[in-house]
Amino acid sequence: MSDISYVGQRGTRAGASAFVDVPSPAGFPDSPASRVLAQPLMLGLFLPIQAGGWSASTLPRTTDWSFDYNADLVLKAEALGFDLVFALSQWLPKGGYGGVFNGQALDSFMTLAALTARTQRIILVATSHVLYGPWHPLHFAKFTATLDHISRGRWGINVVTGHRAVEHEMFGWHRIEHDRRYEMAAEFLDAVQQLWAQTDNFTFEPELSSWRLNGAFVTPKPKYGRPLLINATGSDAGIDFASRYSDVVFITSPAGTDIDSALDALPVHAARVKAAAAARGRRIRTLLNPLVVCRDTSAEARAYRDAIVAHADEGSFHRFDSDAHAWRGGNEQRSQAAARAVGGNVSIVGSPEEVADYIVRLHKAGIDGVQLSFYDFKPDLDFFGERVLPLLREAGLRS
Repeated sequence: MSDISYVGQRGTRAGASAFVDVPSPAGFPDSPASRVLAQPLMLGLFLPIQAGGWSASTLPRTTDWSFDYNADLVLKAEALGFDLVFALSQWLPKGGYGGVFNGQALDSFMTLAALTARTQRIILVATSHVLYGPWHPLHFAKFTATLDHISRGRWGINVVTGHRAVEHEMFGWHRIEHDRRYEMAAEFLDAVQQLWAQTDNFTFEPELSSWRLNGAFVTPKPKYGRPLLINATGSDAGIDFASRYSDVVFITSPAGTDIDSALDALPVHAARVKAAAAARGRRIRTLLNPLVVCRDTSAEARAYRDAIVAHADEGSFHRFDSDAHAWRGGNEQRSQAAARAVGGNVSIVGSPEEVADYIVRLHKAGIDGVQLSFYDFKPDLDFFGERVLPLLREAGLRS
């Protein structure tokens, strides 16, 4: 399949520059992206650069949003041989979502940019809301190409369009309709990719967006065509966007956070995403975010999970658009709240052998990579590296 990025050319007008093909970093055998994508199972870490990490619980833990804490995690993940680290991006009013999610958070782009000079091998993937006020395609292309240059091809972008009304409103907008956001993001990314690839000045007028390019040019050029591109989606419009632009798509389980239900639902969902890219002559990989609770024995792991849930932070459950139920509800509401207390797209709880087996089964279900999160990040990452990672190597999922 092709290693050329699809270019939609939406908005090209008379007088605009001709579009050129944009090579994917996967097309360069010596690129960091090629090394990562060649792994039987990609292994990543989802950093807790926001207060509360991924878990709405007050059970004591070391997890912290500070730069130093997260830098230590990145260096440990790199030493363990992890391929990727991600960080989220969020724009929240005072108080955040409440409770442990109090709104304290580093910026994803700036945090990972700072780590390009402190790491050697791992790919750093910054989440970027490409439609919000700060970004013009010329800024974005220049900044990301610079970081790609500094990192020697280890820069990645998780392209998001934003879905919470409060985020749009903070920038003085009304929330943009879902599918239109993807159309606008396509215009943005078309322009950015051309700035990475064009060998001459580039002019472009979009149909939907207010920015313009007139004789624009960017140096340095990315080392391997362009940075690694990722987006997170499950919608038709998002999957179509991924099929045109992304190397990796971040998916969630259609069946919720229960791992056994997820294993039943994921094969069809993952196949659908990959088929959309294949129809365009492209190959795309799928990535899932499990939160891992692992201890020496299954009983110990489940007891720790129960303790996390027993300390569920009621104050964190009332301000999510998608989670507006009360903590004190019926069985279904309490189950949803418990899942929020633990965190992750799915939760994997068990002994090292059980956790490794679940990850093997996720791979067989069509998942090409796992972007791990933990409740207590530092000790849990150490334990995973010592006890689970060797089992994944034995299973042939890690080289």
